This record gives sequence, C-alpha cells and structure tokens, in this order.
Amino acid sequence: MTPVRKNNSEKTDRSRKPSSRSGGKKPFEQRERKEFKKPYSATGKRRPAAKGSANPKKSEESGLIRLNRYIARSGICSRREADELITTGEVKVNGVIVTELGTKVSNVDKIHVADQLIRFEKPTYLLLNKPKGYITTTDDPYKRRTVMALIENACKESVYPVGRLDRNTTGLLLFTNDGDMAKKLTHPSSNIRKIYHVHLDKALTKGDMIKIAEGLNLEDGIVKVDEISYAGTGNDKKEIGITLHSGKNRIVRRIFESLGYQVVKLDRVLFAGLTKKDLKRGHFRFLTPQEVNFLKML
Repeated sequence: MTPVRKNNSEKTDRSRKPSSRSGGKKPFEQRERKEFKKPYSATGKRRPAAKGSANPKKSEESGLIRLNRYIARSGICSRREADELITTGEVKVNGVIVTELGTKVSNVDKIHVADQLIRFEKPTYLLLNKPKGYITTTDDPYKRRTVMALIENACKESVYPVGRLDRNTTGLLLFTNDGDMAKKLTHPSSNIRKIYHVHLDKALTKGDMIKIAEGLNLEDGIVKVDEISYAGTGNDKKEIGITLHSGKNRIVRRIFESLGYQVVKLDRVLFAGLTKKDLKRGHFRFLTPQEVNFLKML
C-alpha cells in the first residue's frame, strides 16, 4: 500500500533533508544511504579551511589540546557546553580553577569538572540493538536493569547513550564518548531521521493515518511525521511504519495515544542512517569509519 505523506499543499521545509527510497520498500525497511558529502567545491578543488581555524590533530600531536576539547572528548558534554563550565568556574586543572577559554592542557594534567575527575579518550562509537526491559540511563537508584549492563566490558572508554529509548521500546541506541557528536545528534535543529516499527492494540483507520500524516497538535505543540504506512503487505493494519525527525519525549507513543490507540510494541529500526542489519537483539557492534564520517557530515 502506498505510504501516506503529509499534505502536498504545505510548503516544503527546506531545512529538512528528503527521505530516501529504496526499491519501493516500506519506510521501516529502508537501508542506510551511502551518500557522503565531500570537502570539495563545485570546481573540483578542495575547500580551504576557514581562516584562523585550529588544526586539532596538530595540537594533539604536540601533546597539548584545548581544554574544552579535552572535556568534550571525555563524553560528558559538547565543546560549547564545556566553554560554559570553564567560564563559570566548574573546571579545575591540577587542582586550580581555570576560567580562561583557549587554555591548553596535556594528557598528564588532571582535569576535574564539578569535582569529578575526567579522562581524555579516543572517540568511540557503539551501536546497540536494545531489548525490552532495560532503561536508558547510566545508573538507576532503584536497581533496575540499565542499557549499560548490555555493553559492559565492550571497551575501555567510558561511553554514554545518545538520547533515550524508554524501558519498553526496543531497537537502535547509539553510545559514544564524543560529546560534540552526542549533542549534534540530540539537538532539535539537527533533524535526525528515525524510523519506527509500531504494533498497535487495534487496526489504524485510514482516516487516522491521514490525520497523523497531516500533523497533530499535542500538548507540547504540533508534531509532523515525514511518512507513515501500514507495515509489510498492509494486511495487518495494526502494524505501522512511521518516519519522523522529532526528538520529543515518547513522541511515537503520544501520537497514537492522542487518537485512542495503545502502542503494544515499539521498535526503532533506523537512527541517523544507521540500521539494524545483521545486529541481533541485545547485541552491539562498533561503527565503521565510514559510518562515523557519515554522522559527522549530518
């Protein structure tokens, strides 16, 4: 069955990237697009670096690195957020509070953020196919199972989940210690594309599907999806494929609940171009260099 899209009469949001198509498959069955932006101009020449831009590799080779980059590489925040921590006096270098932006440090220095010792680590990116029954947090005071238990001993670096999947939602969850990457992938302005496979408690009517495609006004504002369709052959109208960019809390469940449906199962099958191909439930893998480059280009 042909997917239902939002009203064509609406103006196209040029800031949003177009959805990819592959062989007429339903949206939740699409594979990752192998398109990578290259640093070349229309003339075929490599674009020059911006004036005054620092070469982070050169700095690291010299043994010194900017303090905000060191903090971001620990995975706790982005470089911009690190600047705020520095200027507000939350950062200590070898026991001394540092508030000057642009300060450089080395790997032998001891850096504390809010009295917590952090480490500079190589960027690490890990993709988990989350099973049901695990909460997306690094620690839980109620001793419930967390996603960190599923990647225990996966790497020596301290990685953190990017965004959240609620306890009963399954599917793709990215972990990294790259604070800048995590910030970009979770910020609303990035419009990161996600595809979900939804199982409802009852068949979704064509009328309600059209309502979702045209946009719903929820308690925290209007939400629009990129594409929605019945899954597979379309015979089981309880199974839905839905593509959207919104990162609002529990957004997929709230979309259907607003129309009187209950989500029985919810599985994220695509996140930022990454798919579940060959990744079993409860298993994880490290991203390839090509996948990391793709995420950096988003």
